[in-house]
Amino acid sequence: QQIQENLNKQLLDNLVSFLSQSHSDFQEKTTEWTCRMKFREIPTAALVLGVNVTDHDLTFRGLSDVLQDNITPYVALLEAKDCPGIKNLMQKLMGQLMNCDIEVDSLEDEDCVQVSQNRIRCSMPSLISWYDSVTKKTDSETPSKKRNSSSRHWRSPPVVVIFKDMESFTTKVLQDFIVISSQHIHELPLVLIFGIATSPMIIHRLLPHSVSSLLCIELFQSLSCKEHLSTIIDKLLLTSRFPFKLGEKVLQVLINIFLYHDFSVQNFIKGFQLCIVEHFYSQPLSVLCCHLVDIKKRVYSLSHDQCENIRRLPSFRRYVEKQESGKQIELLTNDSFLKEETEKLLEDLHVYHENYVRILKCLHVFTSSLPKYPLGKQIRELHCACLENRVWETEEYESSLQLARMLNKTDLVTMLQQCVEILMSSSGKEFNRAVEKLKEFLTQFQNLEAEASQERDVSVSPQKELQKKTDLYHLQKTLLELKESRRSKKLTKFEMLRFEVVDYIDSLVRRYLVPAEERTLHEIVYFNAAAVLRGHLNAAPRTALHTALNNPHWYLKNQALRCDGGGISNKAPDICIVYKLHLECGRLINLVDWLEAFSTVVMAAEEPNADAASSDQVDDVIHARFIRAVSELELLGFIKPSKQKTDHVARLTWGGC
Repeated sequence: QQIQENLNKQLLDNLVSFLSQSHSDFQEKTTEWTCRMKFREIPTAALVLGVNVTDHDLTFRGLSDVLQDNITPYVALLEAKDCPGIKNLMQKLMGQLMNCDIEVDSLEDEDCVQVSQNRIRCSMPSLISWYDSVTKKTDSETPSKKRNSSSRHWRSPPVVVIFKDMESFTTKVLQDFIVISSQHIHELPLVLIFGIATSPMIIHRLLPHSVSSLLCIELFQSLSCKEHLSTIIDKLLLTSRFPFKLGEKVLQVLINIFLYHDFSVQNFIKGFQLCIVEHFYSQPLSVLCCHLVDIKKRVYSLSHDQCENIRRLPSFRRYVEKQESGKQIELLTNDSFLKEETEKLLEDLHVYHENYVRILKCLHVFTSSLPKYPLGKQIRELHCACLENRVWETEEYESSLQLARMLNKTDLVTMLQQCVEILMSSSGKEFNRAVEKLKEFLTQFQNLEAEASQERDVSVSPQKELQKKTDLYHLQKTLLELKESRRSKKLTKFEMLRFEVVDYIDSLVRRYLVPAEERTLHEIVYFNAAAVLRGHLNAAPRTALHTALNNPHWYLKNQALRCDGGGISNKAPDICIVYKLHLECGRLINLVDWLEAFSTVVMAAEEPNADAASSDQVDDVIHARFIRAVSELELLGFIKPSKQKTDHVARLTWGGC
């Protein structure tokens, strides 16, 4: 929440400034406001938020809180689903401004709202009368009363109407409201905010020029959802503040859902929260996933069973196999010795995370400046590549090194300065030597500037000789000499220094960016159950439907409905019986045969009745139950009416789930 508030702060500050200016114009009756009133223009903020609609609610809630704290208490948030007509819009608007609940169903025939004991008609004159009354009441209050904003804002605060999803509003509703509001703008300081998910051009597509000309529009752009996500990953995952980490496959699942489904940062955070819950629920040793200061206390409070769980971890078993025989015996039999070793290993894991983040950011400084982005432009892409395997063994990394060896001096110096800042932000002394080395490189680059003029073109260029030689023999000889000189050309001091810089960065990468899976006890802090997470987040409605209809006891928890061997229980819900019978049919299903089979299953456990009248009545009931079950199956999309035969239906699903 703190991160999202900081990301939206600039946008909200700009909106507050815009609304304050609009209000001050109205309050002071300046020349600009007078001119605007002549044209009946309404101050309007077009707020472009992007297609991640699920994140908009948080932004609008924050905007509403900021406006009510700093500008005006009169803020209304309107949604298209609540405003199918201008009457509904006015009811919602006045209801929110007057802090009263409105039931639209009860007011379908009445354009009024209930305020205290009075009924107020939902119209713009009524809204203006109410506004005048509440502002006069505010002016008459004692000046000693504390207020959140300045007195001039409270004297005549603007009425802010926020259209949360402008694209979903019908054109007629927007046109009518804007035209009506513009006629009363000199009496009511109204300000509109349009929440836009697509493009600002939607305003001109929805509104004709005669209506859009009544708006004085200013455009505001929120931070893109990709930048928002990168900041979230940087502050939540690429930090040593939080011991819990996501494995490569789990992180890739969350990023893929974000990129290919909804662009929703909120859903990404919900997935992250789900990973936390799943990890601490399923991992018996998650008690050790804690901050560095708490490790010792928690390690020495482990029970014998928990020590056995540590010994079963694959990474710990690999660690034991590399030790001497005597130490192996102690680790596998002595719990006290195991706890001491576990404490050291967890502390090393924390140090690894701190160093990993610093070097990852340094590597990102280099790779993000390359022209082709072999390892990706975003740090999340680089992070996934480093988690997946040894990044220095990949072709993309080799390509990045080759491109880095062709960078110019200005870019290299800038990158080195950024790396120095990143490494100096580390609290420990691990990177003191690295910082000194990088500063030494910067000093050498500065010295090269003074020596550059002395090393330019010492020898005579062979191209001048080509102008003197005109016969074929001397021309061929000169060309061969030129080719040989180019082949055996020595590297300049700058090129050698550039190679040295890239090689040093490469050595840091190989030392600190080892994949987490190679670290001992990584299972304690890393959540790697990608399949479990995918099962929670990637909905499979057909599989769930098949399970519910084929095995109703699974969801109803009624063992009487359980049928082994593919049988059909007559106690099952009608739709389950119809569904199982339809699985035995081909492309076209005869309704008469289907009904007879359904009747046979339902009547299987009932005794035969000799009364013909009651038997006919039972058949009618079964017929009605069958029709309802088939209609429900059609609604779920398993069958559809067939045009080939009127007494048949076509089956739409095939294969197993």
